[in-house]
Amino acid sequence: MSVTISIADHASWLKDESLQKLLAVLAADGEAARVVGGAVRNTLLGEKVSDIDIATTCLPEVTLQRAIGAGFKAVPTGIDHGTITVIAHGRPFEVTTLRADIETDGRHAEVAYGRDWQVDANRRDFTMNALYVEADGMIVDLVGGLADVESRTLRFIGDPEQRIREDYLRILRFFRFFAWYGKGRPESEGLKACARLKDGLTRLSAERVWSELRRLLSAPDPSRALLWMRQAGVLTAVLPESEKWGIDTIHSLVKTEQDLNWEIDPLLRLASMIPPQIGRIAEMASRLKLSNSERARLEAWTETALPQPEISESGFAKQLYRSDQQGMRDRLSLALVSARAEAIHDNAAMMRAGHLSKLLEYLDSYERPKFPVSGGDLLAAGLEEGPEIGKVQRALEDDWIRSGFTLERDTLLAKIPEYAGKA
Repeated sequence: MSVTISIADHASWLKDESLQKLLAVLAADGEAARVVGGAVRNTLLGEKVSDIDIATTCLPEVTLQRAIGAGFKAVPTGIDHGTITVIAHGRPFEVTTLRADIETDGRHAEVAYGRDWQVDANRRDFTMNALYVEADGMIVDLVGGLADVESRTLRFIGDPEQRIREDYLRILRFFRFFAWYGKGRPESEGLKACARLKDGLTRLSAERVWSELRRLLSAPDPSRALLWMRQAGVLTAVLPESEKWGIDTIHSLVKTEQDLNWEIDPLLRLASMIPPQIGRIAEMASRLKLSNSERARLEAWTETALPQPEISESGFAKQLYRSDQQGMRDRLSLALVSARAEAIHDNAAMMRAGHLSKLLEYLDSYERPKFPVSGGDLLAAGLEEGPEIGKVQRALEDDWIRSGFTLERDTLLAKIPEYAGKA
């Protein structure tokens, strides 16, 4: 065991009284408990810490008993694999018994509990994710993770192929963690192993694939990771829509986000990588099992027409009235990204970028006006229920839009007999 440095002065989360109490309870009577994984890695990298995971020599049943005995709520969320979620003052801590993976099918593992920290470290995925920290802040590094954190090298523990065959999701995790924490080129042996074993990705559930892609696309700048995914054939394996369309826009999109202080939007980033074709969107949404809202947003983006160049504000308002606002925002955003990229060498593109920026600003403050004539008004005017009402209302609404939303209710009601005769 190698104990080298302390992060006590940099880990405010380690001072949490509930965490310290839980670690102490789990370490009583000859047992041991340490924080492991992301909290340690992120502290060393100066990144935000969200989840806190704990590894312990206590068997799952003992973890449950000790946590409840200490006044915490304990939920056996993954007890088959040794994991108990302990909730203290509303904050969850995931506690897992030291274990070895005895047999795997490329996604699920049969595990055996143990007390050997080296064995527990060796079965994890990447060196920077296998760092432990004691309750007093001292780091325990059993796999060379500290050096890899310092150089921001994402490296599989042991043989990359073996790690991947244990769980093919690690291919996507390799690129996701590289996007968030890597530097320079991906570690070569890991990259080669991902390329060789990419066919194993077909064993994964669609939900897990999309979850990893979404997390990758949420990184501050995923462009390098996506480039290496494409080089390795991994991106085509999970997102074939990007093969002919390309991922070049991602670079410009990230720059625009940074320059204009846009919030990172993984779905907009996804849209920049795929063709705006409704059939392809439907196929991808079904394959990846996107949520209904995600699918609807991408379909709206596909079906929303980009405004004509130099459209006036009033003309844009008319188009917006019958457009999906999020679909229009996505269309304008990606058009602005392209125009900004071209503007470096093209004055016309620079002017187009300025115009698109103004349209986006208008959209930010836009509120759809309310059409002043209802179906009830048409019934009161003597129209019968049925298709006629819809046709007349649509015609009146068209007039109202063409007027720039200025025709008043009385004027529109006076037109009903005229349009009723045409319906």
